[in-house]
Amino acid sequence: MAADMVFRNATVIDGSGGARLAADVAVTDGRVSAVGEAPLATREIDASGLILSPGFVDTHSHDDAAFIRYPGMEFKLAQGVTSEISGNCGFSAAPHDPGQPPRPDDIAGRSADWRTLSEYFAACMKRRPAINNAMLIGHNKLRYMASGMEKRAATADEIARMRGWLGQAMEEGAVGFSTGLIYEPGRYSDTGEVVALANEAGRAGGLYATHMRNEGERLLEAVDEAIHIARESGSKLHISHHKSAGKKNWGGVRASLAKVDAANASGMDITLDVYPYTAGSGPMNQYVNLDHIDVEWAKHVLIATCPDFREFEGMTIPEIASRCEWEIEEAVRQVITGPRGKETICIHFIIDEADIETNLRHPRMMIGSDGIPELNGQPHPRLFGTMPRVLGHYVRERGVLSLEEAVRRMTSMACERFGLAGRGLVKEGYRADLVLFDEQTIIDRATYKEPKQEPAGIRMVVVNGEVAMEDGRHTGAGAGRMLRYGKDD
Repeated sequence: MAADMVFRNATVIDGSGGARLAADVAVTDGRVSAVGEAPLATREIDASGLILSPGFVDTHSHDDAAFIRYPGMEFKLAQGVTSEISGNCGFSAAPHDPGQPPRPDDIAGRSADWRTLSEYFAACMKRRPAINNAMLIGHNKLRYMASGMEKRAATADEIARMRGWLGQAMEEGAVGFSTGLIYEPGRYSDTGEVVALANEAGRAGGLYATHMRNEGERLLEAVDEAIHIARESGSKLHISHHKSAGKKNWGGVRASLAKVDAANASGMDITLDVYPYTAGSGPMNQYVNLDHIDVEWAKHVLIATCPDFREFEGMTIPEIASRCEWEIEEAVRQVITGPRGKETICIHFIIDEADIETNLRHPRMMIGSDGIPELNGQPHPRLFGTMPRVLGHYVRERGVLSLEEAVRRMTSMACERFGLAGRGLVKEGYRADLVLFDEQTIIDRATYKEPKQEPAGIRMVVVNGEVAMEDGRHTGAGAGRMLRYGKDD
């Protein structure tokens, strides 16, 4: 019987970390049906001189609402992403209380009519998403539903309610529980509260993913807390966007990674992810104390999204201050205290390039974009460029790790870690999420001034056996699925 499609003369990097091989690869009924020799197919694709790999997995996304707003997911498809993990940093689209006032700074989405994870998944599928989505359940969302923005420890009753919501979501297929302990209201929690919730996720096999309480001068204390939470709760630990933020703290990732290594050597199970850029991004109001504005920090801030002042998007705080004849402090105050100030997204340059390479060399490190899909503004270039930047700049140009190892981190390692069954390998019987690319030309083209530039070097992206992008053209196939922990369905 003929296959649906066959890639002829491909150089296959299968996602296992093993050596590349020359092979034909067939796809039938949404799965890889042959690797090596392949039958005739309805469509024959000449892959001579190109790499065929599993589709890339973005282990750290904030695309919860994007699956509703931008179901074509062009910014992810263009970089070879076929699956991603949403619900990070304690912000998730589900569970949800439609009767509760929406948070304007909730990067998982500000309004919705669903309540449960299953209802969110159903709403996404009605939009025919282009890629696959797996979900973490966010602490900030749970806490907001239980106690609003109260600046206090949660009560026993509130913790019980949060555990109930989380437990239901785990039964419905969530891959774990996430925290954003620098954000409101998660920052008001004590360690015991987080242990109780991580335990709920761990009992169902899910992991605990954390944007730790501090990524700067108290990084090592934050790592200790994360390890303690995992140890006490019995959950696997995943540290999000590992960094040592702020120039005076650069180099600190070495000591942090040493703590991770020691904990793993003692029998724990800890992984991490990193984005390949020297700037972070997020809701600006969450980083600013209006009573004591950090001028030195503000000098290195770029505005990505600012509904009150669209003309400021793409400008730095010093540029805004100069244009408006304001002091630096006044510029910061103006952009975050207006009617929609809490929706302001900033980009802040806080990371050392050498630390990125140190992170990428670590064997337990995966890749996450951490992109925020506010396409009306000037988003961080990581939204469009993360995976090609790793493969083009850090693999080909810098030689930080091999192409085979980089692909493994982006595919089988990520799928195994987050319970994406039947994905992550070019292997017979596995789901046909595939990327065909040129290892000599793949590179990111998005910049801080022109961030919405799709990368170069990716020829084709296949999602669940259907061509989703080809030679820069997005087909609108809409073959993505909502992925449930451990289930190949």
